Amino acid sequence: MKNLKSYLFSSLLVLVLLLIWEIGARIYNKSFVLPAPTDIAIKLWELKTVLLFEHLPATSIIMFIGLAASIVIGVGLAVWMNMSKIAEKTFYPLIVASQTIPTIALAPIFVVWFGYSIWSKVVVTFLITFFPLTVSTFDGLRSSNKDLKELLMTMGASRKDIFFKLDVPSALPSFFSGLKVAVTVSVIGAAIGEWLGAQAGLGYFSRRMMTQFDGAAVFAPIVLLSIVGIVLFLFVTWLEKICLKWRK
Repeated sequence: MKNLKSYLFSSLLVLVLLLIWEIGARIYNKSFVLPAPTDIAIKLWELKTVLLFEHLPATSIIMFIGLAASIVIGVGLAVWMNMSKIAEKTFYPLIVASQTIPTIALAPIFVVWFGYSIWSKVVVTFLITFFPLTVSTFDGLRSSNKDLKELLMTMGASRKDIFFKLDVPSALPSFFSGLKVAVTVSVIGAAIGEWLGAQAGLGYFSRRMMTQFDGAAVFAPIVLLSIVGIVLFLFVTWLEKICLKWRK
């Protein structure tokens, strides 16, 4: 009942904000600058076939390849840094430093290197999603209980046993926390890459509509991107509950 009440308040807040937006857009009366939510909804319905079957698949491929690369490389690097102090001191400062450079500033360089192919967008998505996954997993691995580790060692457990029976379960909550952040920002990474150069995709479509001064069509793919991000977040939350039934 408490959860329902909290969702009710959130829904009411969203409705109030949408109502304020609707009224403000009608008063301003310049739809190419500030379209009303109802106009965006109508445009989204009109463009549903083009957006869902032409541009959404292109964006989804970029997101999933970038995310998959982040999971494999990020988790692998986190495990390596946890096992080796040399690796930690070598790579951890570089990982942090990589986030001080705005990704949008590097995106044009990737376009020069990889052209307008899918890989320039994948690299942008990878850079944005790599940091939260790596750092969260690494922190989770380091948070394993030292007393339990000593107990396992006294009972004759090998380093492999300690890793899979203690370190991995300890790191899973942090990994899923990082994954929740990664799946939502992957939408941003894919859109940024498509804005700078693409032949298809929701970001590309939004940018193309800007040149036609169609405000509602600019917002429509952005709304769809937001929905995709929310769906992915909910999926990871559901997956977390399935994998972490043992945690209260």
